[in-house]
Amino acid sequence: MEHLQILKSIQHIRPDAEFSLSGTDITWLDKNQTEPTYAEIEAGWSAYQAAQEAEAETKAAAKAALLDRLGITADEAKLLLS
Repeated sequence: MEHLQILKSIQHIRPDAEFSLSGTDITWLDKNQTEPTYAEIEAGWSAYQAAQEAEAETKAAAKAALLDRLGITADEAKLLLS
């Protein structure tokens, strides 16, 4: 896993955790939460990606519903907002 993947994964599975990350080396500083295992970090990355995809789909559906209610296309909305 890459640095950013590890960072996002830990932030997803251990919100507000205190740790430092140098490359792929984790120094766990949090006294309230346990350090995740590598397997938990890998699973957390998959969960993070799924959450991001779900959020993007929700936003796209909301945008499409709004455009439909307004009776305009995405291109027309861009023209109105520019």
